[in-house]
Amino acid sequence: MTGAAAFLRRLLRNRLAAAGLILLVLVVLLAAAAPLLPLADPDATAPVRRLAPPFSEGAWLGTDTLGRDILSRLIWGTRLSLAVGISASLLAALLGSVVGLVAGYAGGRTDALLMRGIDTLMAFPYLLLALAIVAALGPGLLNALYAVVAVNIPFFARNVRGAAAGLRNREFVDAARLSGMGGLRILLSEVLPNVMPVIVITLSTTIGWMILETAGLSFLGLGSQPPQADLGSMLGEGRRALINAPHVTAVPGVMVFLIVMSMNLVGDGVRDAIDPRLRSGLPARPSAATRVARATASVPGAAVPAGAAPGEPASGALLAVSDLRTAFEGPSGPVDAVKGVSFHVMPGECLGIIGESGSGKSVTALSIARLVASPPGVVRGGTVRFNGADLLALPAGPLQRLRGGRIAYVFQDPLTTLHPLMRVGAQVTEAIRAHAPVPAAEAGRRTIELFAAVKLPDPASMAQAFPHELSGGQRQRVSIAMALANDPDLIIADEPTTALDVTVQAEILDLLDALRRSRRLAMIFISHDFGVIARICDRVAVMHRGEIVETGEARQILARPRHPYTRRLIAAVPVLGRAREILRASERAEELP
Repeated sequence: MTGAAAFLRRLLRNRLAAAGLILLVLVVLLAAAAPLLPLADPDATAPVRRLAPPFSEGAWLGTDTLGRDILSRLIWGTRLSLAVGISASLLAALLGSVVGLVAGYAGGRTDALLMRGIDTLMAFPYLLLALAIVAALGPGLLNALYAVVAVNIPFFARNVRGAAAGLRNREFVDAARLSGMGGLRILLSEVLPNVMPVIVITLSTTIGWMILETAGLSFLGLGSQPPQADLGSMLGEGRRALINAPHVTAVPGVMVFLIVMSMNLVGDGVRDAIDPRLRSGLPARPSAATRVARATASVPGAAVPAGAAPGEPASGALLAVSDLRTAFEGPSGPVDAVKGVSFHVMPGECLGIIGESGSGKSVTALSIARLVASPPGVVRGGTVRFNGADLLALPAGPLQRLRGGRIAYVFQDPLTTLHPLMRVGAQVTEAIRAHAPVPAAEAGRRTIELFAAVKLPDPASMAQAFPHELSGGQRQRVSIAMALANDPDLIIADEPTTALDVTVQAEILDLLDALRRSRRLAMIFISHDFGVIARICDRVAVMHRGEIVETGEARQILARPRHPYTRRLIAAVPVLGRAREILRASERAEELP
């Protein structure tokens, strides 16, 4: 599928955008076909037929105050309004983007000079500035176009300048400079392609407003001049007969509404369809919980692959996952990421889930708490029972009370999960008060106690720090404190030590293990490192391509792995003097089906 076809497919999946696009295409085709349609002369007056009502003979939409055919003037006026509005939008986008690109990439005095000029334009109310420009140049449709272009240049310049300034010192731009490329070439080949989505989105979301601006100037008599008609001048002429012949104003008013509304809907759709984060799914509002679309309830104790331990839940299990299946909606249909996963976790037990990147570990963990983004994620089958209740069947309200309460989650990178503009103590306090009616002072005191429990130095001062003021290990301890805030029964830790150095990693692992044993917490620990799993986990589940291929006691799996994939994972653990063996093991692992 070509890029244009894929883009159109994503756009049409948004129903409002599709409706707006269909309506806009119909309006454009009608306006483009004006010379071919059997229409009356739009400027021919007939005083004897003035203000004829709609559906009159020879005048389907009636006539105006001079007896001119409203249908003919509407189609020709729409043609003119679209041409002027779109031309103004393209000119404003071109000029504003050039200013923004040069200012953002050049920086320094060039940036200051150009942007102060843009600030000067923005200092005036845009409508008053447009009126002043037309008053200086004189009434006329072309002068109205110039005015609309001038007042809209700052919107494009500001947006593009911000995007270009953020790219100016990126590594790929520095690499282009080191390769000997000149400034103009870098601007056109490196910066512009990355800024183009911003330009397209800004254009698509403002073009309707710019058509409305040109119509407004014509309505005031500063745009098209008699007998030439556009939608704004038709509205201005019809206001004199608004009481006794409202159709004269209503007809062009409805057309303006339809054009602007369809432009806005298409602009919103383009914004969503061009976003690379939404290309794999539907551009829609994400749900509070992962969508569940199970045809039938899965049967506990589903079959597991050869070499794996039974996956049926043991008696008294806190969490029992059976035949879990999670997929992501794509352009060609759903793609399975988790394929019939089954396991259980007992109270106070730590289950390690291990596998290479992309094996489905994180998606499995997120599916348990129904945190997979929907769209595009969807749970297609299975059960997730927590204390006997199926989490996949819970409404959003009860599920949200469980999440952060009895089920806690420690994410991989706390720098992206902690709020950058809130103090870390306030974030933990907020987590406490979200699940219990606790006074602010009491919640603050409990926050200090939690920080002490996770061995943060000087907990009171740490509570007043922002996330960027802490080290990676300290941020991860804050995340653990937040997970413990409401005394959970289950903690899901998704590679919480990946971004930490070895000594801090060991401290975090010892902390998690000590907290688990002292509070009798159940834990799911996700990792791709067998050394980490051996240090903290009681049992291990090995995942490969969305399936659990082997489960068992951690010591047993490490000492006597049964599945070939598990053996090759263990063989790939770095050991001094075994580089060639590790390389051969990696090559064999890639050949696994």
